[in-house]
Amino acid sequence: MKKLIIAGLIATFAAAAHADYTGPGAQPAATTVQQLTSAGKDDQRVVLRGHVLKAMGDEKYTFSDGTGEIAVKIDSRRWPAGQPVSETTTVELTGKYDKEFFGMPKVKVHEVRVVQ
Repeated sequence: MKKLIIAGLIATFAAAAHADYTGPGAQPAATTVQQLTSAGKDDQRVVLRGHVLKAMGDEKYTFSDGTGEIAVKIDSRRWPAGQPVSETTTVELTGKYDKEFFGMPKVKVHEVRVVQ
């Protein structure tokens, strides 16, 4: 029983320490569409906060954060379960910037989080 309590305390403190980590592998700070399209690097990890405006078919959507619009690709399993998302819902998208050599750039989304 004592070992279980100690393990629980260690896990709690480790999770809190991880939240403050800013070194290699840390989640990037939120960026804007304008910053991304003007100076973004291919395969750059990104966090965008804004609204998914419309579906364009084949898991592609238009996203806007007020500084611009960009195409995003969101696999159906990435949507938050039990949380409906519309064009008025504020979301945080985490993913990779895909700077196309030909065509329009997009973000391949790994996680969709509804922001309250």
